[in-house]
Amino acid sequence: MTKKQPGDPRRTRLDPAAVADAALELLAEKGADAVSVRAVADRLGVRMNTVLWHVKTKAGLLELMADAIVAGMSLEGLPEAGEDRVRELTHRYRRALLAHRDGAAVVAGTYAAEPATLRSAEAMVAALRAGGLPEREAVWACFTLVYYVLGLTQEEQAAPDGISARLARALASGEYPELSRSAPHLTETTFDERFEYGLELILRSLMAGRDGTRAPRPPAG
Repeated sequence: MTKKQPGDPRRTRLDPAAVADAALELLAEKGADAVSVRAVADRLGVRMNTVLWHVKTKAGLLELMADAIVAGMSLEGLPEAGEDRVRELTHRYRRALLAHRDGAAVVAGTYAAEPATLRSAEAMVAALRAGGLPEREAVWACFTLVYYVLGLTQEEQAAPDGISARLARALASGEYPELSRSAPHLTETTFDERFEYGLELILRSLMAGRDGTRAPRPPAG
């Protein structure tokens, strides 16, 4: 998006979607710490009060951004079976977060009751219910899956270069014997593999007693 200059007639068409787009552009260019109401106003070429008319506060701006990020999660063409649908929705949610720099950090810091967020939650709870969970367990399981994806994805997006070398130096002190023995397994798998293992662990636990399955073992290595 080209920065709008004062007097630009397009300013009259400013709406929440345009505010979210500008904020996401800043996010892509500079990261979450650089996003503010004032920075968005500068990007749009409008007064700060014009942006505040749509978002009221910095928290409101982040909620708008979070909903725009989640809106990237398609709800079309989902599997019919409840467990398969939950699995696919969880994968799509992760991909939506990874599509934006610091996407997980933005979404994790909000509690947005916005359309896309509510639609995704509706789809997840419906899928869990179709998988045989009662209402309360389906809602709690939805929270569990969302928190799992947010946490792992936030770690993935924030992981610094050289983490293996730093970890090796820390373990060399001998103060963490169990971690030292397990050191090869701390860095041997990719985030994709860790995500798949954790997701299957959660799903098997949720469905235990409903389909006769048991929790998976870690990948052989």
